[in-house]
Amino acid sequence: MNLSVMGVSGSPVKDGNVEAFMRAMLGEAARRGASVEAVHLSRLDIRDCVHCNFCMRKQEPGRYCSINDDAQELFEKAERADILLLASPVYFMRTSGRMACFLDRLRVFVFGNVAGGRMRDKIGVSAAVAWARHGGFETTHLSHLYAFLTLEMIPASVHDSVSPLGASAVASESGTGSFDPAVRLGAERDLAGIESGSSIIARAMDLAAVMKRGMC
Repeated sequence: MNLSVMGVSGSPVKDGNVEAFMRAMLGEAARRGASVEAVHLSRLDIRDCVHCNFCMRKQEPGRYCSINDDAQELFEKAERADILLLASPVYFMRTSGRMACFLDRLRVFVFGNVAGGRMRDKIGVSAAVAWARHGGFETTHLSHLYAFLTLEMIPASVHDSVSPLGASAVASESGTGSFDPAVRLGAERDLAGIESGSSIIARAMDLAAVMKRGMC
């Protein structure tokens, strides 16, 4: 069964820990046969929702929002994907500002007169990279899970993992918060974190396959 995964990085750091973690998760999805695509919000012009309610009355194909930026392309990619992976750094016990901005813009799929409901029954995966072991993983995952639930998506969860709420990797050695200037991508050395990413991607693909079979 052909499945597609869209990964969205909310990190401002190019080729940093979040991108490395998301790359590993997308690599696992590709290894299992999915088509994958990575999106980096820091390289796009995605502006804040201004709550103008254009999306409630004036949507048309090719234009779901009044704001003329790069969001429409992402809306169309999200519609085509079976699985939406949201990956964020943890800076302040929550998802990043860039990711929060993107999530606000997804209201076009909640209230839209054309696109409303088009994310329903897709699978959502949360991923986060924190500096310390208890640095805000679960509050960050909750930011993403609330978005999935609002969109009527199905969040993927795995109990036998770092957190059942989402894939979780630490960037410092063993999550202790110690700094080693020789290590730039500490998340790649967090074997438990990498395994959590693989496990939740496998679960998401199982769920997506079930949903696709049910809709045929």
